Amino acid sequence: MDSRFRAVLFVFTIIMLAALAGCQTSHPQPAVAMGDGVFIHITAGPEDPHRALMGLQMAQMMSENHDVLVYCDLQGVNLLSKSSMDVIHSSFPSSHTQIQLLLGKGVPILACPGCLKAAGLRSGDLREGVEVARKDAFFNFTQGRILSLDY
Repeated sequence: MDSRFRAVLFVFTIIMLAALAGCQTSHPQPAVAMGDGVFIHITAGPEDPHRALMGLQMAQMMSENHDVLVYCDLQGVNLLSKSSMDVIHSSFPSSHTQIQLLLGKGVPILACPGCLKAAGLRSGDLREGVEVARKDAFFNFTQGRILSLDY
C-alpha cells in the first residue's frame, strides 16, 4: 500500500470512529434517584375522585422505590377521617384501600391542622396511622432531593 492510501484510510477510520461515537444511545436518568423522596400533595377530596385517587395511586407507585410523604390539605383532609366515605373511580383502587396500603408500607400520611379545623375535624377523627402535619416532617422523610407532585 502506498503512503497516501494509508493516510486516507487512517483519516477515514478516525472520521468513522468519531461518527460512531456520536451515534451511541444514551440512557435517560430516572426522574427520581434512589435516596430521593416524593412529596405527594393532595388537595382534592371525595368531590373530585379522579384527582384524589390519582394522588394516592402515584404515592403507591412511587413508594415501591422511593421515600414518599403524602400531605392532604383543603378538601383532601376529607379522605382521612374514620368516617370518610370510600371514594371510588373506575381507574383506581378505592381511597380506603390505597390509604391502608400506604400506611402498611410505612408511608406517612399527614393532614393539615388548619384544614382539619375548617372541615370540622380533629386529630381524634383521623384514621389510625394518619397524623396531623408538623413542619419538620416535610424535611425529614428522605435523605435526598424532594420531588413534589400536586393533585
